[in-house]
Amino acid sequence: MKVSTRGEYGVRAMIALAHNYGSGPMSIAAVSKSSAIPTAYLEQLIGPLRRAGLVESKRGARGGYQLTRSPEHVTVGDVYRVMEGPVAPMDCVSENADDQTCPLIEGCETRPVWLKMRDAIAGTLDSMTLADLIEQSPRRQSPGTIVLTPTTS
Repeated sequence: MKVSTRGEYGVRAMIALAHNYGSGPMSIAAVSKSSAIPTAYLEQLIGPLRRAGLVESKRGARGGYQLTRSPEHVTVGDVYRVMEGPVAPMDCVSENADDQTCPLIEGCETRPVWLKMRDAIAGTLDSMTLADLIEQSPRRQSPGTIVLTPTTS
């Protein structure tokens, strides 16, 4: 299972906002700069995060975006599911029961491993908050500052 750029960038944007939590809204340009996400792509990601209630927007000269709750109360799983959908290494074990459409589910001998994989992934995503990621960051800086080194694939 691979996390798409959408999922990765969504988490990075939320970390940028988490660094700034309590200091007021951040402009889209500031979030873009601190998270190394192209502005045009970031604008596409913010909408779903806002609709999901994780981010709120403020209009005006000092406007921008901010978290709706503290970084300690936003899990990586919250962000992942907004960006990627339910955790589902295979359709037959999706967190969304309506997606479990495989006709072989009853009696499937491989399904237990996919269920275990789904639960392990979901457990990991749900056990870490944005605050945990900031705390564990090897590039820990002062609030509002994130230093990212772009990598090439």
